[in-house]
Amino acid sequence: MTEKPTFYITTPIYYPSDKLHIGHAYTTVAADAMTRYKRQRGYDAYFLTGTDEHGLKIQQRAAEAGQPPQEFVDGIVAGIKQLWQLLNIDYSDFIRTTESRHEQVVQRLFQKIYDQGDIYKSEYSGWYCMPCETFFTEHQLAEGHVCPDCGRPVQLAQEESYFFKMSKYADQWLKFIEDNPDFIQPDTRRNEMINFVKQGLEDLCVSRTTFDWGIKVPFDSKHVVYVWFDALVNYISALGVDSDDDSKYQKYWPADVHLMAKDIIRFHSIIWPIILMAAGLPLPKKVVAHGWLLMQDGKMSKSKGNVVDPVVLAEKYGVDAIRFFLLREMAYGMDANYSEEALVNCINIDLANDYGNLLSRTTAMIEKFLGGEVAPGSEGTEFDAVLWELAAQTPANMAKYMDKLDIANAIAEIWKLVGKANKYIDDTAPWALNKNGETEKLKTVMYNLAEVLRQVTILISPVMPNVAAKVWQQLGLDAATAGQDWEALAWGGFPAGTKIQRGEALFPRIDWEKQLAEENEGAAEESAAAEEPMAEIAPIKPEISIEDFERIDLRVCQVVACEKVKKADKLLQLTVKLGNEERTVVSGIAQYYQPDELVGRQVVLVANLKPAKLRGIESRGMILAASDGDKLQVLQVPAEILPGSIVR
Repeated sequence: MTEKPTFYITTPIYYPSDKLHIGHAYTTVAADAMTRYKRQRGYDAYFLTGTDEHGLKIQQRAAEAGQPPQEFVDGIVAGIKQLWQLLNIDYSDFIRTTESRHEQVVQRLFQKIYDQGDIYKSEYSGWYCMPCETFFTEHQLAEGHVCPDCGRPVQLAQEESYFFKMSKYADQWLKFIEDNPDFIQPDTRRNEMINFVKQGLEDLCVSRTTFDWGIKVPFDSKHVVYVWFDALVNYISALGVDSDDDSKYQKYWPADVHLMAKDIIRFHSIIWPIILMAAGLPLPKKVVAHGWLLMQDGKMSKSKGNVVDPVVLAEKYGVDAIRFFLLREMAYGMDANYSEEALVNCINIDLANDYGNLLSRTTAMIEKFLGGEVAPGSEGTEFDAVLWELAAQTPANMAKYMDKLDIANAIAEIWKLVGKANKYIDDTAPWALNKNGETEKLKTVMYNLAEVLRQVTILISPVMPNVAAKVWQQLGLDAATAGQDWEALAWGGFPAGTKIQRGEALFPRIDWEKQLAEENEGAAEESAAAEEPMAEIAPIKPEISIEDFERIDLRVCQVVACEKVKKADKLLQLTVKLGNEERTVVSGIAQYYQPDELVGRQVVLVANLKPAKLRGIESRGMILAASDGDKLQVLQVPAEILPGSIVR
């Protein structure tokens, strides 16, 4: 028996966010569709996804939540897995960077590259973007001295670190790209990466000492491995590279496709290949970057507050419709615009009017004119040959695009056949054939339509995995009789004599204006019900000038220790980190907080307040809090703002 060809596709392992938005879902849905398509083609397809769980952001967010980091990420990862299950994501493996199988590979790889002299210790001084967990040199920053990837402020960082000799491999990388021009896709991204490397490749900081939530550097436990070096290794650690059982690595590596959004292409197409070069391991075959899903006000992002919850959409419109919209709208390598109205239009036009209506019209006429039975007739029509020819060409036309991950154009090829079948109904006029008693021609026409529906459903099932069962039920088929793989697409596979069972509309049309009006009305009622009388506020103090305000120095600080002050019911003694400095602050908030609730939180400190002694303890500063009657809340700052940052 001939062994199946293999296909290995990966998505980036996701940072454990409380809520993945619909933009995140695109990558995983696309990879899942590709995996299903390859399996149809007879491949042994392996699909890897997972979560990237280390780093300063996670450690700080866990502290804010009052949980150990591992417990914190465990809860979020469970939610991510539930989302992938909802969206019908059939991954082969889910890798977590906190798993021992991953940590061991990272440490062995780090040690190997260090032993050959490609990692060295030095002092890092430069600019760090907390949200992206990325270091930048001065010339790499965007206009306005901000992160070139996310546009947010960067912080000056200085610490002892280990560095990877990226610069040593710049020429080797450029030669590889020259010899493998399809390695980075689309071409625009390849050109960007080539220009980036030609401008001068800096050595990469690959360890941190300012936090400890990460994989320890094997030969220096004071350091943890930089999160991007750690995370990228997942693509081979999940396969068991350099382990007692490396059969999956031997079978599937190198990966056929690393699929991701364009904002992280640099890590995957430059840093990751150079790590592999240094380790003497094969490089993946292709790195593909897709565009962003854009809202009216720009890229979808949690910080902008413009994210769209895929769970809500799936419950409202159905999983298949959401998957279809994402893959239909995202042109290869380009950004796509998202709005709920555009989603509804796609459902109404492509799914309800075209595909759903083809099924509805076909089954209705078979039931009405032929007693519900599908069987080819002995006579044909002048329009048959064109339909047969397109049906014969469509699988190859679709495959041409799918094989390069241009899923939107692959769907467009399938929809050409859907459109042709709908026109075939108008051209052949089955109602007229029935009226004129041309039964054999009528049977041929209806068989052709049923056969096109069978083929289209097989072709589109990687995109919409649930749709096939619904169509087969109405056509009187099941998966076995309808066929599921590529070989079943040979014309004439619809079993003669099958009895159809017409059902409800596959994709009911949506009245967008009516739905919008009802939702707006409901939102207005909820808003009115939620309104509460404004609380009375204390009198505003006398006005001050801007010069007075500028004398106050407000800084972000992190609480690193906290304890109750002895014999003082209201006082807590906090140790806070302010950049590289630590201070003691006494605060009268003991009746509102237990000491361990504050450790790890980032708060606002009046940093230039004159020191004062409270219960014999010198307090240098004051923690800001908001109070309302008997309630008090310490003001908190998001984890991505580094301690020592100015509050303006």
